[in-house]
Amino acid sequence: MFSISAGWLNQAQKLPSPHFSAREVGDKASLLVVHNISLPAGDFSGNCINDLFLGQLDCSIHPSFADLKGVEVSAHCLIRRDGEIIQYVSFNDKAWHAGVSCFNGRARCNDFSIGIELEGTDDIPYTSVQYQQLTALTLCLQNQYPDIIMDNIVGHCDIAPQRKTDPGQAFDWPFFRQCLTEQASRNSL
Repeated sequence: MFSISAGWLNQAQKLPSPHFSAREVGDKASLLVVHNISLPAGDFSGNCINDLFLGQLDCSIHPSFADLKGVEVSAHCLIRRDGEIIQYVSFNDKAWHAGVSCFNGRARCNDFSIGIELEGTDDIPYTSVQYQQLTALTLCLQNQYPDIIMDNIVGHCDIAPQRKTDPGQAFDWPFFRQCLTEQASRNSL
């Protein structure tokens, strides 16, 4: 079972990103946003994701990285294809993952959300261990941040529909929600 201490997941590798800001008073986490990322697209090897979130990406190593030059972005966590979890930003702070976004009429989703990246693409199925880790992490976050109710777990595509498509059609929302329900039931026994 996962646990959080001072905003950090005890079971994650910690790579603190400079791309974050403090949450304002009253802006507590109440939304969980699921993303996907791979750099370059469809490549699930190397450290390019870490380098991007740490502000150290060499944009000259791949032509598709040209648009990332000078970009300051982060997520709270990344779940790699093998299930490894890397945390970049404390859950108590704002990661810079949502961009221009809106949820239930409230703009600036970074202010009140937690962003979880899955290593993947919109059209390549995610691994079973990624669903397992995302389920365990989500339940831990819901325990720590009780305003993250089931209706407040969305994809990036849901808060920025004109700009984003992730986690894409490859993400099995019914399966993920079933995993959450089943694991929550087991945890309550």
